[in-house]
Amino acid sequence: MHKAEPLRVADRITAEALVAGVLGNMAALESLLAEEADHVRAGRLREGIAVSEPKAALAAAYMQGLEVAKANAVALKRFHPEGVERLRAAHRRFTAAVEANQTVLASARTVSEGLIKSLAEEIGRAQMPSGYGKQAPAPSPYGRGVRSGPLILSRNL
Repeated sequence: MHKAEPLRVADRITAEALVAGVLGNMAALESLLAEEADHVRAGRLREGIAVSEPKAALAAAYMQGLEVAKANAVALKRFHPEGVERLRAAHRRFTAAVEANQTVLASARTVSEGLIKSLAEEIGRAQMPSGYGKQAPAPSPYGRGVRSGPLILSRNL
């Protein structure tokens, strides 16, 4: 198995194609990020999560395009300087879109964690009977000596 030769920009046509490819991936990824944020803001988490697979593929293609552009920075500047400026401007807008998306996802994660922690505390309080004497968890209805374990929170969302 041999490694593919990296793209080398040697003329204006190749430079334009590289810039167009990176800009296209960036625009598609920005659109997916906005869609994901809209779903999460509206509480449609399942739809928001469904975007993650195409988002990962587009992000990989975008990062690969950026690496090729960086490797060919001198040639891009020589053959297509206006394309380099378009890439810079688009990258600034894209960075802002990524930050907005990350803010929405962090807010949703914080709210979700707060809800789960509140639920776990309520479950814990419900297992402690009130009465006289030493406080002890209520016996489990599922068998002798077996109690429900703690509520587990997954941070992989």
